[in-house]
Amino acid sequence: MIIYEEILREFQKQKVKYVLVGGIALNLLGSLRSTADLDILVEMSDNNLAKVVQILKRQGYRVKQPVDPMGIANSRIRQDWIKNKHMKAFNFYKEQEFKEVDIIIDSPVSYEKAKKDAILIQADNIKIPVVSIDNLIKMKKDTGRPMDKLDVSELKKIKELKRRK
Repeated sequence: MIIYEEILREFQKQKVKYVLVGGIALNLLGSLRSTADLDILVEMSDNNLAKVVQILKRQGYRVKQPVDPMGIANSRIRQDWIKNKHMKAFNFYKEQEFKEVDIIIDSPVSYEKAKKDAILIQADNIKIPVVSIDNLIKMKKDTGRPMDKLDVSELKKIKELKRRK
């Protein structure tokens, strides 16, 4: 069993358009980093986001924000949150299991670009689209967080090792 398997299976079953990014993607690309949350970059259509919210709610996830999570699946409300609340990610959590899922809203790499360059990784019978090394570097490069700087350094080493093979 892999971490967040129940969500990834449902994403595959419901044909959710997403790409895995963040720490788990870093691990799948060849680095060893401790992480507990699932970061996803999704196609931002109302229908696709509604699928994501419904899956997470069925799995027992809730939002920390005092809002109806289906608001993210309404383009008008979503744009208001992005513009007026400066939303970068929309967080769901499952407190009793210490699990979190972040839907990345503001990224230097679009879903379309990430999907085009994604690496498909097979885990059990789940096909997981994982962001490419180059796109993950772009996403982490300018955050200013020390952990992301370390991640970029690791990703560059992995890219160099893969290039040499």
